[in-house]
Amino acid sequence: MLPTLADGRICRTNNAAERALRGIALGRTSWLFAGSDRGGGRAAAMVSLIYTAKLNDVDPRAWLADVLARIADHPASRLHELLPWNWARAREGKAAA
Repeated sequence: MLPTLADGRICRTNNAAERALRGIALGRTSWLFAGSDRGGGRAAAMVSLIYTAKLNDVDPRAWLADVLARIADHPASRLHELLPWNWARAREGKAAA
């Protein structure tokens, strides 16, 4: 059975979506001066990486620090291991061992 608006479990506002977009809206002024189109593209790529990590319940700062430290020596054929969802699983496995 699908929930209806009278159910009470459905949020009738879009506050959660607005809060999720707040960081992007606040950063817009800073990104205006990215320096160039390439700089803007790089900023967009970084924001995408950070939000992907957050959506996968991974600390973006820890993930980026680890990945940036390891990526130079990491084989290109195994880059999938550095994706946030795989990285978190590998960390849990090491912690359990």
